[in-house]
Amino acid sequence: MNLPQLTDALLTLENRVATLTFNRHDLRNALTGTALVDDIVAVAEWVNRCDEVSVLVMTGAGSAFSSGGNVKDMAERGGDFAGDVAEVATRYRRGIQRIPLALQQVEVPIIAAVNGPAIGAGFDLANMADIRIASEKAKFGETFLNLGIIPGDGGAWFMQRLIGYQRAFELTLSGRIVDAAEAKEIGIVLEVVAPEQLLARAHELAARFAAQPPKAVRLTKRLMKSAQRMELKDFLDLCAAFQGMCHNEPEHLEAVQRFLS
Repeated sequence: MNLPQLTDALLTLENRVATLTFNRHDLRNALTGTALVDDIVAVAEWVNRCDEVSVLVMTGAGSAFSSGGNVKDMAERGGDFAGDVAEVATRYRRGIQRIPLALQQVEVPIIAAVNGPAIGAGFDLANMADIRIASEKAKFGETFLNLGIIPGDGGAWFMQRLIGYQRAFELTLSGRIVDAAEAKEIGIVLEVVAPEQLLARAHELAARFAAQPPKAVRLTKRLMKSAQRMELKDFLDLCAAFQGMCHNEPEHLEAVQRFLS
């Protein structure tokens, strides 16, 4: 399948690993005032249609992963932040809120390779991934209250599921910046690596996932997501159905034969 045409991001596909690079380093990869929302949503939808993809890696070009919202537009009440209450709310729903809805539906593992600051909505974007690998230069901040606004992109939903209510509450209400070491300590990121090793490590992990039977990978992620909201009895029924599907897939028999040989 052809790669989608993107405006402010770059996309590659190699060995079943798709790598999406936010490419507006002139604006520190801001999610508003750029086409990155459209690009991210387009890639999320493409991944689900493309059987040749088993993992999606997201990272940023330049010094930042993403600075979130464009603060200059906020100051000028322009762009996504212009208009009355109803107009702003509509822009959020039709704009940045499309990202969490799209990424939550991605069927393959998502790895965020956080190369630099992930601030505000940029932090929330990283938290929408399944796994975060951070450069030593990465910083994280749920800084909305510092600007007199709330996490309007779903960040309050994602972070407390990642690190628990109490820690998420403290980070959100304080608006403080967390360095990569603390981010690992409190469970925001899985690993911290030297900047020059970031993409290599993210792709090493992605390659390990991509080497697994691809249909079973997608079903396993669906199970992991479903487990967060289902009662045990209903979840086990879903497991039984998915397992029946797996046992009837050629990739299962091929994996068994590899194991036995």
